[in-house]
Amino acid sequence: MLEINTCGLYCAAGGFHIDPWKPAPRAVITHAHSDHACPGSEAYLCAAASRQLVAARVGEDARIETMEYGETRDLGGVRLSLHPAGHILGSCQARLERNGEVWVVSGDYKVQPDTTCPAFEPLRCHVFVTESTFGLPIYRWPPQAEVFGEIDAWWRANREAGRTSVLLVYPLGKAQRVLAGIDCSAGPVAARASVERFNALYRQAGIALPGTRPPAGVPPGALVLAPPWTIPPAWFRRLGPVSTGMVSGWMRIRGTRRRRSLDRGFVLSDHADWPGLLQAIEATGAERVRVTHGYRYPLVRWLRERGLDAQAFETRYTAEQDETGSEDVEEIS
Repeated sequence: MLEINTCGLYCAAGGFHIDPWKPAPRAVITHAHSDHACPGSEAYLCAAASRQLVAARVGEDARIETMEYGETRDLGGVRLSLHPAGHILGSCQARLERNGEVWVVSGDYKVQPDTTCPAFEPLRCHVFVTESTFGLPIYRWPPQAEVFGEIDAWWRANREAGRTSVLLVYPLGKAQRVLAGIDCSAGPVAARASVERFNALYRQAGIALPGTRPPAGVPPGALVLAPPWTIPPAWFRRLGPVSTGMVSGWMRIRGTRRRRSLDRGFVLSDHADWPGLLQAIEATGAERVRVTHGYRYPLVRWLRERGLDAQAFETRYTAEQDETGSEDVEEIS
């Protein structure tokens, strides 16, 4: 039912692409991260909860239609419905049914629930198209409450030492999950512009998040949420003594923290870990699995050894990494 062409995952019968990486006539969008929501398509279709986030990516003037979770729509004889993926606000899996055959495209997902988005919904299908960002057995996530406790303790120790805590988080999804999970009553919390932009959209969608302030003039001991890609030395000097940390699944590997010269790394991801991937795949009952990005071949090999028809799809999705962006234009005076 699905093939790969120059724009990405394509359903010829329905006449639409799913998360095309180039402009397409009709794009079904699983979530609003930049590698899945490309501007320039003629028409977009996404989950209703994702509408404002997708518009922030592809442009407010874009033609964007929405569907509620579980609602069905007929596109050229293909019954399409969207279901929660548990990745970020508005993220969805796309379920396609035609002539009795069901395909499910996961987009990015996690099976660990959190308060900022609906939980992942297992869907039975014949073919499951899955990500594999962290598709190695070494990637296993600790309980998120434990991670939030570690962040709180690090922030508290820095505050007592008169240091500002600069926490690097992906602006869309990770920042809001952290903000909802940590103890924000402990002191002032600031967020750079590219983070606060999405905080505001989450609040508009009814997600309860503590308030934040701009970083300019924050007192020593504050917590500052910042994107991973813009931390020049001058930025640090304006904050006074600082301690740096980063929240990411990649922090599971100690060398990643050392290469970034970070003081602390906190292991928390909005993608499924190795057990989560296996859990999700098993829950589908699919005999055919197609793996789109991340550590594809280890997962494909593991599934084949257990009798499944597993193959890797060549796609351009970039997994969990620093989203390059120029929207972070805030200055600290």
